[in-house]
Amino acid sequence: AGSVRAKNSMNIMLTNVLDAAAGALFYYLFGFAFAFGAPSNGFIGKHFFGLKQVPQVGFDYSFFLFQWAFAIAAAGITSGSIAERTQFVAYLIYSAFLTGFVYPVVSHWIWSADGWASASRTSGSLLFGSGVIDFAGSGVVHMVGGVAGLWGALIEGPRIGRFDHAGRSVALRGHSASLVVLGSFLLWFGWYGFNPGSFLTILKSYGPPGSIHGQWSAVGRTAVTTTLAGSTAALTTLFGKRLQTGHWNVIDVCNGLLGGFAAITAGCSVVDPWAAIICGFVSAWVLIGLNALAARLKFDDPLEAAQLHGGCGAWGVIFTALFARKEYVDQIFGQPGRPYGLFMGGGGRLLGAHIVVILVIAAWVSFTMAPLFLVLNKLGLLRISAEDEMAGMDQTRHGG
Repeated sequence: AGSVRAKNSMNIMLTNVLDAAAGALFYYLFGFAFAFGAPSNGFIGKHFFGLKQVPQVGFDYSFFLFQWAFAIAAAGITSGSIAERTQFVAYLIYSAFLTGFVYPVVSHWIWSADGWASASRTSGSLLFGSGVIDFAGSGVVHMVGGVAGLWGALIEGPRIGRFDHAGRSVALRGHSASLVVLGSFLLWFGWYGFNPGSFLTILKSYGPPGSIHGQWSAVGRTAVTTTLAGSTAALTTLFGKRLQTGHWNVIDVCNGLLGGFAAITAGCSVVDPWAAIICGFVSAWVLIGLNALAARLKFDDPLEAAQLHGGCGAWGVIFTALFARKEYVDQIFGQPGRPYGLFMGGGGRLLGAHIVVILVIAAWVSFTMAPLFLVLNKLGLLRISAEDEMAGMDQTRHGG
């Protein structure tokens, strides 16, 4: 809410509340079955089963709750890209479709034991002998939300006044840096559930005393790599934007921080802390570069969501394939001898699998979400009128 203008703050807060509420219903009715239903053809779960036992994941209610949180995160990312100009009915339609079908299919590919790209696949061969290591969702969550937001923002077009008649970028600043910082700290705290929490149970993260698994080392390491990547990205963005603009900008720093978190999310459990610093440093420049490209192409994303989550998420998937350490990969998946990071001496098979999944995720989300936004636009259900946009949706759509 702090990142948008005050006249639209109630609108964006309502959409995020409904992400959680509508997402719970649609993920329960449809999405969870598509994600983890058995049997599976590798592409999608087949059986609707509500909240029954799922053999391959040992499902209980807590697992559903955790996966619901990931699903609504993907939908929330997209809302930032299309903020301040989207009709409420369009938001409800795309959010239900994303949480009920588009996102669950991707999560099935990579996180289900039946998924064609899963590194934990229990039947059939692994993709390139390795599968895809996306531990907590740089690709599954952040890329899905970012690519969906990219298409929504492209089809809607920029907000009124975002670019002048000569095509020059005009800053449409949000109304509360304090809310941005508060939200960033809440997300920072939440990421310790997002990343270390993806072990699902503490019992899976340690082994005999004295081994690399001992003392919950995997959970602690994951929290440390998450912290270092985000912190490095924040500092890099601080100085990078200072060189560009001459200002110390807290909003840029907060976005840089979140970009670092989005990037490390894929490899947080299988890389060393020093590698996480590299991840964060590069992610900051990915975000800065994509923002510059967006301005040049007259692409308007009020929260930089497509650039931050889509771009930094894709970098995180690549980063993992370069820096995953052999001992940690063996630890997480319990199968010695698996491919690991290219720069760590593990060859290129993991990188090949990760490049394939980046392309497939981008294609799948584009194939499903772009037509939806196009149809909504054709029916006049996507963008609000110019009069409503100028007055602000809080006044015209939400009772003032």
